Amino acid sequence: MKHDVITLDNEAAGSVDLDEAVFGVAVRPDILHRVVRWQLARRQAGTHKTKGISEISGTTAKPFKQKGTGRARQGSRRATQFRGGQTVFGPVVRSHAHDLPKKVRKLGLKTALSAKLADNKLVVLDAATSETGKTKDLAARLAALGWTSALVIDGPAVNEGFARAARNIVGLDVLPQQGANVRDILRRDTLVLTKDAVAHLQERLK
Repeated sequence: MKHDVITLDNEAAGSVDLDEAVFGVAVRPDILHRVVRWQLARRQAGTHKTKGISEISGTTAKPFKQKGTGRARQGSRRATQFRGGQTVFGPVVRSHAHDLPKKVRKLGLKTALSAKLADNKLVVLDAATSETGKTKDLAARLAALGWTSALVIDGPAVNEGFARAARNIVGLDVLPQQGANVRDILRRDTLVLTKDAVAHLQERLK
């Protein structure tokens, strides 16, 4: 399918062919949900931890004799029922990551791209470059385009001047094509792809 290409100055710059197999798949919310959960689980630190009885400082002596005191028998001052004692079944350091088939991950990225196109939130740029590398200049161009929340995906390497200019703009993310992922695409309102990004994504996802 044909899609218009524009410049950062909002001028027409021809058109590009978008592959139906990548940008025209049915939108599957269930697939998007699975992929986003997989991404968030992988980045979760899992460093929460409580101390078990063997890790608590304290005496190993029996608090008092077993019989004859009229009190409940006790074996350790580090037990759960005492102040400063162990936590039973508390969290331990672990990985929250789980497996997700490559086919599902690939389908998730296709679905995210197709969803943006279906919502008319996909923009194809001729090139994402900045001659001055100044945030003020780029912010003015984005304001003219009406992009308040956008993800810009470039080719294998992001233009250094553009990346530097975009660094301090709230609501704007910039990624190389190999960093394209479902969560970042969905969390921004507008998806902006350069012509290089379109070519590489189509080659990668076909």
